[in-house]
Amino acid sequence: MQACAFVVGPDDGQGAALRLLARQVGFEAVYPYSDITDAERQSASTPLIYFLFSAVDRLGKLTRVGEAVRRSQSQRVRFAPMIYFSETPALDTIRACINMGFDDIITLPATLSRVEERLERQLYRTVTYYETATYFGPDRRNRLGHESHGHSGRGDGGQYRRMEIVRNPGAGIEIVRDDMQVMV
Repeated sequence: MQACAFVVGPDDGQGAALRLLARQVGFEAVYPYSDITDAERQSASTPLIYFLFSAVDRLGKLTRVGEAVRRSQSQRVRFAPMIYFSETPALDTIRACINMGFDDIITLPATLSRVEERLERQLYRTVTYYETATYFGPDRRNRLGHESHGHSGRGDGGQYRRMEIVRNPGAGIEIVRDDMQVMV
């Protein structure tokens, strides 16, 4: 895959296994995540970056990294797919990841072809992102099987920004639509 993966996780155990998996699915480069500046520097030479998060005992540990990605000044980093690799399909885990702006949650174990298919879902299609006072990430309405109220599922009120993007490994991130809206 003509993309780079930053693996958020420990140097050994699950983090090491996720780095190996990233190499097996064909990422051009795989690095352990240490700081957002490394990803921003890499985005200058790699049009598409993924952030792959290994399972953790408390999801709150990931908040700082997720916020750094979604607040990055680099468009290639800010709109990068964030994928969480979970050990269990727990509803609380899924909700927490959605609220943090993750693009997908993959429950392990999963076949290599299934992981490849899920990662490729992030490419060549229009993905809608919302930005409110309290959320930046993919459209999360109806992600848990029911329609939620408001654009971010929290009823933030006020202004929001709706962006449609397309990710392309050769060209990076293209914003195809960017609208400011006011909820009434």
